[in-house]
Amino acid sequence: MAAPRKDNVKELILQAAEELLSSKKSSDVSLAEIAAQAGISKGTLYYYYKNKNDILFDLTDLYLDKQYQDLITWTEDASKDTSLHRLMKYVLERDVATASMRLHLFYDAMQGNERIREKLLQRYSEFAEIIAQKIGERTDSVSPDYLAWLLLLLSDGLYIHQTLDNPDLNVAEFIRQSSEFFSK
Repeated sequence: MAAPRKDNVKELILQAAEELLSSKKSSDVSLAEIAAQAGISKGTLYYYYKNKNDILFDLTDLYLDKQYQDLITWTEDASKDTSLHRLMKYVLERDVATASMRLHLFYDAMQGNERIREKLLQRYSEFAEIIAQKIGERTDSVSPDYLAWLLLLLSDGLYIHQTLDNPDLNVAEFIRQSSEFFSK
């Protein structure tokens, strides 16, 4: 008797990879482990993904596309206060809360994975562009491009310090103070 067919195999693979990456470096996760975690054979995994990079790309795209769509939805919601300082707070809070996958990509890129590095830089550019556009809609007193990159760099740095459990930095308070600074 054949095993029941799974219609959501790509989703299962991505969920399995994300679960494994929550406790391991990407270099320590094998395709065999991902297949086992997903409850599928290695052959089935290879049908959908030829290598781990492709899984990382899809995982990254999934969470970045969601962040992108959430930002658009939030900034276009007329019932919300989306002023500059609120926009900055929103971007920092969301980026810090969802940065764990980026750390895997940073690691791989720094270890010489050129495809991951290029993909990461491409997505940063896309995010900087949309954030700059949204900032430009709210102020003309500061360079939107500068402020967009400042937010992206801040969010990565804040996530790193949060991950390190830096006792000298309260991330939530830092974000609140940063938002307050730009409300003046």
